[in-house]
Amino acid sequence: MTRSALIAGKVIIVTGAGRGVGRGIALLAAAEGAKVIVNDLGTSASGVGGDVSVAQQVVNEISAAGGEAVANTESVGDWNAANRMVQQARETFGRVDAVVNNAGILRDSIFHKMSPEDFESVVRIHLHGSFYLARAAAPHFREQKAGSFVHMTSSSGLVGNFGQANYNAAKMGVVGLSRAIAFDMERFNVNSNCIAPFAWTNLVGTIPTDTPEQKRRVEGLKRLVPERIAPFTIALLSDAGRKVTGQIFGVRNNEIYLFNQPRPIRTAHSSDGWTPQTVIERVFPMFQTSFTPLERSGQFFTWDPV
Repeated sequence: MTRSALIAGKVIIVTGAGRGVGRGIALLAAAEGAKVIVNDLGTSASGVGGDVSVAQQVVNEISAAGGEAVANTESVGDWNAANRMVQQARETFGRVDAVVNNAGILRDSIFHKMSPEDFESVVRIHLHGSFYLARAAAPHFREQKAGSFVHMTSSSGLVGNFGQANYNAAKMGVVGLSRAIAFDMERFNVNSNCIAPFAWTNLVGTIPTDTPEQKRRVEGLKRLVPERIAPFTIALLSDAGRKVTGQIFGVRNNEIYLFNQPRPIRTAHSSDGWTPQTVIERVFPMFQTSFTPLERSGQFFTWDPV
């Protein structure tokens, strides 16, 4: 089954690996020689219900192709469960070399109608879950002086989207978390990066199609193949990708992006200091041409996927 020696023998945990992007990563990781912990609760896009067979089905696919994998059906939003997941990898395969934080849910609602529970549940899975699993693996990475993290962010967080305050906040939080990990773990030869995956998945499938514009957008999104995210992910997890750290990438079918990160782009100085009135008169007009437009992700990424 092994295609190359890029990640042969590595033990990789992939969360949300029962469907979509996670499934593609788990299958390719195994095809490239890795041993995989396939984590998935099998819930709906909103995190309701559960089908524990979803993870096992991916394990069966990997086993049928000659690879090695085991299923895990615990929630990433639970600190103790995250630690058990890492322990499962070590007990089953002897070690853990990489974590792909891919699991997520959506509970969209316009901000002024969003319930605290819907906000907290989405942040818990995406952001807390990414922290929990990364933190559980970190001592082992430190001890072996090697390891890789890939965290899934989103163009919804990086650019913006309507009705997703919980999701946008969580995905921007994941970016900050990844960068902090990159700083703190660099001396242990551990890298940490983010990918914004463009793909038609269980989550994206919740986008409404009430208007002709929405229908056209959804038809375009359906051409975004989730399996196309896997090759770049595997490259980041390989030894050759170890020096790439603290970055934000995007993968959209055959396109790969490097996103910028916040840095000052304009400056204004007053030797006498500022008053509210001089800020209004001088700073706002000076900066206005450099303001970032209030665009949604779909308005920015307007070209067809290739």
